[in-house]
Amino acid sequence: MSYEKLAKEIVQGVGGEKNVVSLVHCATRLRFTLKDNNKADKATLEKTAGIITVKESGGQFQVVIGNTVPEVYNAIGKVSGILNESKTEDQPKSGKKGIGNLIDVISSIFAPLLGVMAGAGILKGLLLIASNFEWLQKTDTTYIILYAAADALFYFLPALLAVTTARKFGGSIFTALTIAGALLYPTIVQLKTDGTETDFFGIPVVMMSYSSTVIPIILSVIVMSHLEKFCNRIIHESVKNFVTPLISLVVMVPLTLIVFGPFGVYVGNGIADALLAAFAFSPLLAGAILGASWQLLVIFGVHWGLVPVFINNIAVYGKDGIKPAATASVFAQTGAAFGVMLRTKNKKLKTLAGSATLSALFGITEPAVYGVTLPLKRPFIAGLIGGAVGGAIIGQAGTQAFASGAPGLLTLPIFYGPGGQGFPGLIIGISASFLISAVLAYVLGFKDPVEEDNSSAAPVNEVKLDRGAGRTGRTGEKALSPLSGTVVSLSDVPDPAFSSEAMGKGIAIEPSAGRVVAPFDGTITVAFKKKHALAIVSDQGAEILVHVGIDTVKLNGEHFTSHVKEGDRVSAGQLLLEFDVEQIRAAGYATVTPVIVTNTMDYIDVIELQQGQVREQDELLQIIGESSEPAVLAKTVSGARLA
Repeated sequence: MSYEKLAKEIVQGVGGEKNVVSLVHCATRLRFTLKDNNKADKATLEKTAGIITVKESGGQFQVVIGNTVPEVYNAIGKVSGILNESKTEDQPKSGKKGIGNLIDVISSIFAPLLGVMAGAGILKGLLLIASNFEWLQKTDTTYIILYAAADALFYFLPALLAVTTARKFGGSIFTALTIAGALLYPTIVQLKTDGTETDFFGIPVVMMSYSSTVIPIILSVIVMSHLEKFCNRIIHESVKNFVTPLISLVVMVPLTLIVFGPFGVYVGNGIADALLAAFAFSPLLAGAILGASWQLLVIFGVHWGLVPVFINNIAVYGKDGIKPAATASVFAQTGAAFGVMLRTKNKKLKTLAGSATLSALFGITEPAVYGVTLPLKRPFIAGLIGGAVGGAIIGQAGTQAFASGAPGLLTLPIFYGPGGQGFPGLIIGISASFLISAVLAYVLGFKDPVEEDNSSAAPVNEVKLDRGAGRTGRTGEKALSPLSGTVVSLSDVPDPAFSSEAMGKGIAIEPSAGRVVAPFDGTITVAFKKKHALAIVSDQGAEILVHVGIDTVKLNGEHFTSHVKEGDRVSAGQLLLEFDVEQIRAAGYATVTPVIVTNTMDYIDVIELQQGQVREQDELLQIIGESSEPAVLAKTVSGARLA
């Protein structure tokens, strides 16, 4: 699979880079916050090879990928500017309120940490086992070093959450980190340890322990982000870069210690106590409910509301009795997928169910749920029943989690505490969940998909890789050069939106003169107000974007003169735009100008016809359509690409 190709398709499918406010990923899915969800093409994305399914939940547009989500996420960073750290566009006005907005916030803050949190949790669990069986002593330096690696994330959790919260709310990451650092600063910690009576200019300060806490730093950074934006609006540009952080630190550190810290700790402990009380009242019933409902919570994205509770319990009490019951739900859906694999006669479904079972055993349930059990309905219900039984067993056994991590075979060590108490109940519970769900899925049955005869069909991969897929029967044509200058490969343009071909194929020109002329007869479809770019569609349907320079939109039209407006008819060679090359360069902007065929996918290919120096009206691009003559194509390819 080409991750960069898939990344381009995803960016296009979510409505383009400009429609994306933020992107994070968890273990299996890309979680987009979009300006307008209506611009996303959900149906097309769901049919794209490499995508399991697409869900809109918790205020997010979620593209479920599976185990390769980190690779696809990184590829999106290569083909677009979505992951640019400085990207702090306005939040979408989508009308999300209440629980939807809350889930969006929680998932955006915690999702980036899940991978390293699972790894650290597994290591912590393994060290607990090694200590309990006396394979390692806690005084051994080997144990101390490994425990530091396992516990550092949890000890410094406020600092990590400061980063993700600042990203979510558009605040300064470094100011947020500094506030978190103040909460963990040795002398502040010592005030709490020694029980020193503390005040701030006479205002009493209730000192708390902030290591591993969740709510205080999140509240603090949210308020800090709004304070920064207010300060940046009223403080002069010449001094705001250091005055705003100064105000943020002077205000937010004391405010956090006086208000947000104690409030957050008390609220977190209160929620935890309420859930623990439910398990204390009837661990069997509470475990059954959570075991049955956890996967439903995951589908709707509301499981994120419990993630801070799990982490808070481990931070405050050193263990959590709620998370183990959720593990039963994971193994239940795994068993249901296994039952489907055993029963189905459809070779494709059997292969899918087998691979999904393997992934789910290690905690990645999306392929099993979205690809197998949920579409078939009855197997999913079988998983709910199995999860309820297993959750009841685990709840009654009093199993505890002693570290964080996604439920799965590899993370079982996190449930092994001192003396192994409750661990046998966990093993019995997840085994019961798996077996009951597998048997019920097999016995209850499902509508087995009819085996498709693809013997005469084109291979799926060939269809996916065809650049001409979706062509509208356009004829080929040539585009003339809109500028004079030096030809530059599009891959060398210092902007991934162009160099990755995410916007289409084409070429770039380093201009020697500040003129842009029409590359063919056509109509101006876009004339940007900042005058730095324009788009023109030919009479045959080719759409070309000419973008003068990189980031020149920031010049707000300075050094540019436009001679056309949207809707104008133009002829090849007609002057469209003038710009001052030297002044733009003096302002610190690159002037290399991409010339992009933005509807590339409507054609078979786009071929560059020039190298080195080019003049206005020289033949620049061959846009190959379905009706292009073979002899012309052969000459074009040999003359341009093999020269």
